[in-house]
Amino acid sequence: MQEPFSRTLFLCQNPSSHLPLLGLPPLSHSPGPSAQGLCTSTRETPIKRMPMWPQHLEGVGWSLAMATKSSLPGPGAKMKTPVCSYGIMLVLLSLLAVLQATTALKNGIDIYSLTVDSKVSSRFAHTVVTSRVVNKAETVQEATFQMELPKKAFITNFSMIIDGVTYPGNIKEKVAAQKEYSAAVARGESAGLVKATGRNMERFQVSVNVAPEAKVTFELVYEELLKRRLGVYELLLKVQPKQLVKHLQMDIHIFEPQGISFLETESTFMTNELADALTVSQNMTKAHIRFKPTLSQQRKSPEQQDTVLNGNFIVRYDVNRTVSGGSIQIENGYFVHYFAPEGLPTIPKNVIFVIDQSGSMAGRKIQQTREALIKIVDDLGPKDQFNLVCFNEEATQWKPSLVPASAENMKEARNFAAGIMARGGTNINDAVLLAVQLLERANKQELLPAGSVSLIILLTDGDPTVGETNRANIQKNVQEAISGQCSLFCLGFGFHVSYAFLEKLALDNGGLARRIYEDSDSALQLQDFYQEVANPLLMKVAFEYPSNAVEEVTQDNFRLLFKGSEMVVAGKLRDKGPDVLSAKVRGQLHLQNITFQTEASVAEKEEEFRSPKYIFHSFMERLWAYLTIQQLLERAVSASDSEKQALETRALSLSLNYSFVTPLTSMVVTKPEGQEESRVAEKPMENENRHRNIHVGKVLTPLKAGLGDSWPTQHRTPAPRGRSLGPLQLSPAARREHRLPKHTGAFSHLFIQLLATTQAQSWALGTLSPSSWEPQKSASKKQTHISLLSRSVILQISFHGRRKVQNNR
Repeated sequence: MQEPFSRTLFLCQNPSSHLPLLGLPPLSHSPGPSAQGLCTSTRETPIKRMPMWPQHLEGVGWSLAMATKSSLPGPGAKMKTPVCSYGIMLVLLSLLAVLQATTALKNGIDIYSLTVDSKVSSRFAHTVVTSRVVNKAETVQEATFQMELPKKAFITNFSMIIDGVTYPGNIKEKVAAQKEYSAAVARGESAGLVKATGRNMERFQVSVNVAPEAKVTFELVYEELLKRRLGVYELLLKVQPKQLVKHLQMDIHIFEPQGISFLETESTFMTNELADALTVSQNMTKAHIRFKPTLSQQRKSPEQQDTVLNGNFIVRYDVNRTVSGGSIQIENGYFVHYFAPEGLPTIPKNVIFVIDQSGSMAGRKIQQTREALIKIVDDLGPKDQFNLVCFNEEATQWKPSLVPASAENMKEARNFAAGIMARGGTNINDAVLLAVQLLERANKQELLPAGSVSLIILLTDGDPTVGETNRANIQKNVQEAISGQCSLFCLGFGFHVSYAFLEKLALDNGGLARRIYEDSDSALQLQDFYQEVANPLLMKVAFEYPSNAVEEVTQDNFRLLFKGSEMVVAGKLRDKGPDVLSAKVRGQLHLQNITFQTEASVAEKEEEFRSPKYIFHSFMERLWAYLTIQQLLERAVSASDSEKQALETRALSLSLNYSFVTPLTSMVVTKPEGQEESRVAEKPMENENRHRNIHVGKVLTPLKAGLGDSWPTQHRTPAPRGRSLGPLQLSPAARREHRLPKHTGAFSHLFIQLLATTQAQSWALGTLSPSSWEPQKSASKKQTHISLLSRSVILQISFHGRRKVQNNR
């Protein structure tokens, strides 16, 4: 049966001016009557079996994919120059210009209700997002549910209700889910439902076909423990309906028995009209935030049907605290102990900044690092000591030893930081060991203040390439050198760094790892991180509870407590335990030990959470499970193989028992019979490499896995026609370190991949020479990176393309 066709209109601005850059002759075109410099092109494309694209790419993405496919020769077809190549180029050139501004196309799917209900009970947030849609078209349409949620959250449920039938998401062990749906895994769809997006968010997305006049209800549930950072808790909600919604409502209920001391809301899309849609009510322990805009308030203007709702809605708050800083809360046989004392003096610190100045840091990264260092140095306290270590192939220290943070030393340090230049390779091992030696020498010479805290802060954007390059050996060397005497914090700049390596390096040595995103505010990110660790308040903090009262306690020993943060311990109460739960928290101040004691009546605390209807009941047990899983996974990073297996087994059991989508579990989302196969949602990992290695005929082998270092090329003779490419003849180290340059964003990536496909196809058909793809020597740095990437993709596709043509012949 003949497939139905849809006619699509493409618009592009002055395409002929761009074609010479692609090695193609200019096209003649006639401006349309509506705007000068516009050309039009129409194409009939089949709409059956179209690939799944995000809703905001529908129309553009589908037609583009089918147009590209239609130009490929079929089996037995004669090889001819593709007549639609120029049309595809016009679409590709216009794609970058229009993609960002494209809103959801009116395909007949109407979101008539979208609600977000978030209940925050004692810092634990339970959020339910419900979207109801109807197909108003006369044909079957695809409805897409898309929601962004915080990275630290765990999805606990997803379901679709179609024609009164509920299709739930089932959470299973990851290995079992992948085996069951091996076909989807083979197609690379196992993690297709959840993608990391930006710094703090993940996108969950599901599509389903909807019959005419049929309705679908999507419901997503996720939970997270709000972490106190720089003195506040933050609840982040993403609002992106992409169309006007008749009933749109957000309700956030907060219940904090300690009392709410501070509350504010912030929105990136708020207008004067929308301000009336926001109401906030609050008393001592409760707060209710409601956002319910009307259709007219959602419109960008009375003449437009586009919505202004596209951005973040943030709620920030804090709670009342005492000098003891302890608060024990009990619900349904479980307890949580929050600890963040007020009024403690800051402990003096000895801090060494270890800065990567290798070639990959050149440009904006080293400039922003210099800016951040200059401001961080200004924030050192009068009792602090510091030093700077810079490294490329070699590690060099600014001063022979640590120096006090005096006005003269800080001025000299700022001048030194301003002159840091980027060049060469990366010797992480020697740089960190040099910092440890500086602290050891100062300690032996009794130059470190009594009771002070020692910190090493490492900033790098790549993997080790000089000196000791084996990551496991570096981790072992650093751990043996530090031996618990100081804390190491690792900051990974960008996505070319091995985050897993830095995370283990930090967790092995009492610190933590953080990714610094390459953006205009990278310097502020560095400063914000420093502020989190700039003011240590307590060392060697230990929580103690009566053995006859509690069991199944989460982590109860911590190396450092910083100002503006909070320590959290949760556990299960024993049956027939004492009526009063007592707790002690011991720690070390600057020059003395200190003990905090807190007591809580079990019956009274239970009553606080029993009566309110606006909280999510039994949340404390889930809070305990959530926190336990997080800590087990963190401990597994730095554990031995045998210990790691035991920790992951325990975390997996809890994940399945409490229905959490964690790195160890997957959620299988089922669909009605006859539609696309079930899909699997997995938790994205922070240390996953976002840039896949592409092995091609001409291999890009960086001296260092970071953008900006030397990029020599290894030539390899292409495989004969009709034969597959064998493994690349590279050393194991070269294969390990092989990375592609970072491209300029998701849309540029899409453009380059499709452009490469078209050019490779033309070469395979004998219409384009690969020599025209060579990057121009006069091109800018960004242009060269794009050329290198497109050449890599082109060559990969072209060899297989030539082989396919040979087979067809």
